[in-house]
Amino acid sequence: MLAAARQVFATHGVQGATIEQIARQAGLTRQAVYELFGDKHELFAQTVSDTEELAYATIAERGAADAGVDLRAWARTNYANMFGFVTEHPHALPVLHEAERTGDPAATRLRSRLAEVYTAASRERWAAFGIEPGRADTALVAMYFAMTEVLVTLTWPGEAPDQEALIDLLTEFTVGGVLRLYNHTPDVLERLR
Repeated sequence: MLAAARQVFATHGVQGATIEQIARQAGLTRQAVYELFGDKHELFAQTVSDTEELAYATIAERGAADAGVDLRAWARTNYANMFGFVTEHPHALPVLHEAERTGDPAATRLRSRLAEVYTAASRERWAAFGIEPGRADTALVAMYFAMTEVLVTLTWPGEAPDQEALIDLLTEFTVGGVLRLYNHTPDVLERLR
């Protein structure tokens, strides 16, 4: 039921979605949907909550894994994981963005929760380079999610670029950028401590 609701809400938004569409997608009657969730707004709230938890569980688990890999490999794996999540669950981000438009900061909440996981994991990687990023870590993680979110949902003119090339671009931009900051303008990181 929630997977069907996620697809319909992602496609039509909360205002355009109907219980009839959701019931048909789920293979149920409208009455069954009403009995389970009350009304469309309660169903949307439950769909958003379910989607947020699905995204957190999937992305956080992947982000905290592979403690032994180096920074570049870890960053690349996590960019690939975000692309993979969107491929596996194409309606998740649109539902979270729709929630934001309707006043529920679900995507913002998700980013904050994930930032805690990724900040702790990235500190371990930066330490291997002798870098203590201070609060720059939180800013970098926020930038990581913003860049990834934009690229995984971007509509390209013509054929989309190869996904692996985008993942490599993000990896090299992130790792190279931070190493450049550390080696050439350490005062920027210092101001964020």
